[in-house]
Amino acid sequence: SLLLALCLLSPWGSAGGSCPPRCVCASNLLSCSQANLSTVPAPLPRFTAVLDLSHNNVTRLRADWAPARLPHLHALLLSHNGLAFVSTEAFTHVPRLRHLDLSSNRLRTLDENLFSDLGELEVLLLYNNEISTVDRTAFENLGRLRKLYLGQNRIARFPLELLREGTRLPQLALLDLSANRLRAVPAGELQALPAWLRDRLYLHNNPLACDCLLFQLLDRGRRRHLSAVEDFQDELRCFLPGASSLTKILDLAGKQPLNCSKAREAVLEAHLGDTVTLGCDSRWQGVRSRHWVTPGGERVLGDGGNGSVVLLANGSLQLRALRPEDGGTYSCWVAGPLLNETLYVELLVHNFTLHGPHDTLNTAYTTLVGCILSVVLVLIYLYLTPCRCCCCRGAEKPPAPRDDSINSSVLSTTPNHAGGTGEPCGSHMASGAGTGQNGRFKGGGTPPLPARQGPKAQRKVSDPDSVSSVFSDTPIVV
Repeated sequence: SLLLALCLLSPWGSAGGSCPPRCVCASNLLSCSQANLSTVPAPLPRFTAVLDLSHNNVTRLRADWAPARLPHLHALLLSHNGLAFVSTEAFTHVPRLRHLDLSSNRLRTLDENLFSDLGELEVLLLYNNEISTVDRTAFENLGRLRKLYLGQNRIARFPLELLREGTRLPQLALLDLSANRLRAVPAGELQALPAWLRDRLYLHNNPLACDCLLFQLLDRGRRRHLSAVEDFQDELRCFLPGASSLTKILDLAGKQPLNCSKAREAVLEAHLGDTVTLGCDSRWQGVRSRHWVTPGGERVLGDGGNGSVVLLANGSLQLRALRPEDGGTYSCWVAGPLLNETLYVELLVHNFTLHGPHDTLNTAYTTLVGCILSVVLVLIYLYLTPCRCCCCRGAEKPPAPRDDSINSSVLSTTPNHAGGTGEPCGSHMASGAGTGQNGRFKGGGTPPLPARQGPKAQRKVSDPDSVSSVFSDTPIVV
């Protein structure tokens, strides 16, 4: 009678359902593993919460495998079945599913909206299949998915859209893409992801091409002790150009031909009066509490001072109206779910205000105007300065005395001109010209010129005293 009472109290002994043949039933658990099944047993009890169909021969999962709604089913295990086809309506009657294991099968494609009915799904295992094509909408409506395992497949393109914040998988905390056919990853965009997501982004055992951005991404992860890097350092390898074997990505520092430099945490630079935000990029997602410590040792829990230091809701620290003394190293103390973590952010404040674009334009305009003025001044100097011509200006000057003949000798670079207005200097005779002793002219004069004959200009007459002034026995005193 006691056994009969237990059978009546058990859900499997009630009229509502019975344990299928070749299955083991315990409470709301239904295990049909290794039962050599080719189809899903029917009927399934309505109160089933966990259904284990692993290690069977269920090669196709049709829409009618669960003809009635199973409102309590939250875990479905279908690994090691040789499963090659899954209907897009296969999960219509299991909307409360939170754990779905389709690993170690023969799936090749993930079709459009394949999992869109599983709005409460949290863990999806698809590793060790033959997946090469993933439709962009295959993971649509999976707003609660936290762990996605796509390792050991044939994926050649990195599905970056799965990681972008606010897209298809807003709560994704683990993405396994290891042992696929990825040759390149968007290292720059991956570096911008939060550290708690990079901590569970697995990229090892892919035929990646060596790249310095990839090296720096992983080098920063190693320094931050991210699990995806620290636990798989030997499996993170890449191909160097022209090499036949793989090279460890974390050994690329200073190695030819790339000669990658070691990654350094960027120093945040700002100027006087700016507003900057210091991020606390912790690798813990479930942070219990956090606080900041300024370079001066002041602990910031909320608004500080006159409101120039503000702790934001996401844990970042905002500094307003920067001053020179605001520069230095800030510390972010994080209390995580397992361990605590301390992050350091260095702020460099330049002791001048940042120039806007209009200042750059003004500087260029000023430089251009200066160049134009310089050219104009050079042209004025070359073409508009008074020239030394043979035209005589002003009244006639009296001839220099004989004793000053050295000043008018041929050794002088500037000839002495005397004359009237608008006529050549040679057309006038020196005033007071006459003969001296022995019939010579006086030192300052020139002999009279013959009258012009015809329209041609008269010939120049040399000064007979010029030769004697040069070869005179009288010494020249300088």
